[in-house]
Amino acid sequence: MKKFFVTAALVLAMACPGFAKTYNVSVSQFVEHPSLDAVLKGFQDSLKAQGVEATYSVHNAQANMATANQIASQIAGENPDLVLAIATPAAQACALASKRSPILAGSPLLFTAITDPVSAGLVDDLEKPGKNITGVSDMLPVGQHMAMLRRFYPNLKKLGMIYNAGEANSKTTVAMVKAEGAKAGFEVVEATVAKTSDVYQAAKALVGKVDAVYLPTDNTVISSLESVIKVCQQEKMPLFSADVDSVKRGTVAALAFDYYQHGYQTGLMAKRILVDGSFPSVTPVETQQELVLHLNLGAAKKIGVDVPKEVRETADKIYE
Repeated sequence: MKKFFVTAALVLAMACPGFAKTYNVSVSQFVEHPSLDAVLKGFQDSLKAQGVEATYSVHNAQANMATANQIASQIAGENPDLVLAIATPAAQACALASKRSPILAGSPLLFTAITDPVSAGLVDDLEKPGKNITGVSDMLPVGQHMAMLRRFYPNLKKLGMIYNAGEANSKTTVAMVKAEGAKAGFEVVEATVAKTSDVYQAAKALVGKVDAVYLPTDNTVISSLESVIKVCQQEKMPLFSADVDSVKRGTVAALAFDYYQHGYQTGLMAKRILVDGSFPSVTPVETQQELVLHLNLGAAKKIGVDVPKEVRETADKIYE
């Protein structure tokens, strides 16, 4: 009779949604800004849409690497079924902590919104990560970005970039833009920052030296984007971004990823790992393919940028 009740309970657990496992997901997000917030929302919506029940412990380092390391250590005590790391510094901190903690070492680490996971030391190879870590990369299609920008400025000679040299993702992007510049005949003028309070002065340092400014998906800079917008509007310095969420905030244009969809795609991968039994070590790193073009005509007017008719006609979203 006891065996009968055990068997019945197991059948009931499998048949009834109410008995489905609820997974514990610990989230380490490096900084709070719209793009990374959209990643988390997309991830959560994705799991919910797939019928995967989860509880979330969400931590935000507010762009402080020391805090990111503390969060990684704290997550070890949460005994998570999966760790979601949003942005490169958060993923690096969690990966380091997993080497020290047997608990974290046994928990899959899924990264998202990371440009170059190989250079960041997170995986051995994109096709075969080789560790208990995999995820979705936002490796930027820099060639397409630069082609879009040159539709505004065919004779572009000097392009300003503001970034944190301590962020591996930004260093990779700058190198890629420089390579594009070498082919297309424009020079990259760099302005580096170490913290958000440096961003305003970095933007001021580019005044009079560049034809336009292009911001990579740098967590430090984007979290202080309004400082750059203020300078660019005052000095009539054209401002473009590598993410569409920044267009709504005041950059002129971006041909880029929708970061909500980026998070949603990461959620699809999480389901395969949590529910279907896929191993991160042999789950290839994915990239997002779809690009959307967003324009902010109000920002263009304030900065003094003429938006070509053909660009306006191909935009997926226009902010007036």
